[in-house]
Amino acid sequence: QVQLVEFGGGLVQAGGSLRLSCVASGRTFDTMGWFHQAPGKERLFVARITWSGRGGSTYYTDSVKGRFTISRDNANNTVYLQMNSLKPEDTAVYYCAAKAYYSDYVYDYWGQGTQVTVSS
Repeated sequence: QVQLVEFGGGLVQAGGSLRLSCVASGRTFDTMGWFHQAPGKERLFVARITWSGRGGSTYYTDSVKGRFTISRDNANNTVYLQMNSLKPEDTAVYYCAAKAYYSDYVYDYWGQGTQVTVSS
């Protein structure tokens, strides 16, 4: 069964750091990414990374560039999101997501979410 399990969220002061992890099982994925959703708002894209064997390219939404870094450990089928210089506006539930192929239009596998709260 395909499953994505996230962990690493928590409460941190503004300016602090957290590292989120997401372990995938059941199969491998070309593209893995992170989204977040604040209360009462839509889910938004944060970052994604492709399989290193196909270039290993990364892409970030503008609001996190220079602060967040996405990476993956292909041997363990895990994707990470290193979050530095956290701001209160980063507070949200963070979801990892995956798609089997880069060309797939949608991310059709999702984790359960992990809460990130940044205090001012």
